[in-house]
Amino acid sequence: MQKYFQQEIETMPREQIKSLQNEKFLKQIQHVWNDCPDYRRKMEKAGVTPDDIKSIDDISKLPFLSKDDLREGYPYAMLAKPLSECVRIHSTSGTTGKRVIAYYTQHDIDLWDECCARALVAAGADKNDVVHVAYGFGLFTGGAGLNGGSHKLGSLTLPMSSGNTDRQLQFMTDLGATILCSTPSYAAYLAESIKERGLRDQIKLKAGIFGAEAWSEEMRRDIEANLGIKAYDIYGLTEISGPGVSFECSEQTGMHINEDHFYAEIIDPDTLEVLPYGEQGELVFTCLDKEAFPVIRYRTKDICVLTKETCSCGRTFIKMVKPRGRSDDMLIIKGVNVFPSQIETVLIDQGYQANYQIIVDRVNNSDTLDINVEMTQEKFTDNLGEVAEMEKKLVSALKAMLGIYAKVHLVAPKTIARSEGKAVRVIDNRKI
Repeated sequence: MQKYFQQEIETMPREQIKSLQNEKFLKQIQHVWNDCPDYRRKMEKAGVTPDDIKSIDDISKLPFLSKDDLREGYPYAMLAKPLSECVRIHSTSGTTGKRVIAYYTQHDIDLWDECCARALVAAGADKNDVVHVAYGFGLFTGGAGLNGGSHKLGSLTLPMSSGNTDRQLQFMTDLGATILCSTPSYAAYLAESIKERGLRDQIKLKAGIFGAEAWSEEMRRDIEANLGIKAYDIYGLTEISGPGVSFECSEQTGMHINEDHFYAEIIDPDTLEVLPYGEQGELVFTCLDKEAFPVIRYRTKDICVLTKETCSCGRTFIKMVKPRGRSDDMLIIKGVNVFPSQIETVLIDQGYQANYQIIVDRVNNSDTLDINVEMTQEKFTDNLGEVAEMEKKLVSALKAMLGIYAKVHLVAPKTIARSEGKAVRVIDNRKI
């Protein structure tokens, strides 16, 4: 079985990785200074020129970029190549403000495809596999990224996009899909649909590559058990390139960052101080060789840890652990930091599936936390006394995890709307 897509790069000695990063980084800083007026203005404001940057160790001299910076410059923020040299755009959803548009040259697309091909091989794929891509296509990066990676690898690719579950299952069974690529919430929904239709023995899946939303280790185990696969994490974001910035290997103890293309830092989100390996903070990325949209020191808002421990898979790229959540998705309820992934962990540990909705409100100047949880078919009952006992048990488990009281409402199966893309977990009705 193929172990690496680009072995020489993926197993490169650390000193060679550092040398390659230095070389690319210096060229990139000159590129943004010459060709990207947005970032040159930020450098000038910070009193920095390319002459001040001797190696990647000087990166802390450079200013950070935020999503607000990119929104304010819409639609051409950070564009560093003429439009005549750009072949594609992708965009964020724009749900919390103006969209961010990311531009790509053909060179950028080629590098992105290679990164996704590395992720596929790490999940056990080769050219003999059938890759079922159920991420959304269009402006969203998910579908295009894994589609391109599968093409680069030479696998038969099913560009299904999300939705139309009946069609998904028809092609999955008829064409013998072996690798599923989707959001974890949609994978869970497909698993549920496969069980309902009695198709489990017709499914040939062996692995899944899931990303684009936070998901817990408990949800991973649930998906693996229900689909009979090994579930791999993949990370990316539109502003950097899309999925494939980092990916999980067979060890599943974090995601290898494609360090030949992306340089990662962890910072304290309050002081902006760079933190050492092993400490939790906000993830920051610098694109080392992207041409059209070369973001430098981009604050992702994702909270995680970087580790450089030796990996048994043979890859030498550092790892990022699964993000605990996003600093802008974190809920502060009664002064306590709450991540949806914590709630999901409790629910799955208690035998429920990841079908839930978190509703936060403020009543009489006090925060309230309500959680609607869908019962499984096995747990479903219309006996109000039994339901009350199950709710009481969940309230106790959540209090132990979160440190605050949450009111639990158990609802009947199929009550909470299913997601075919990114799951909508939180409704915050507070006016804050």
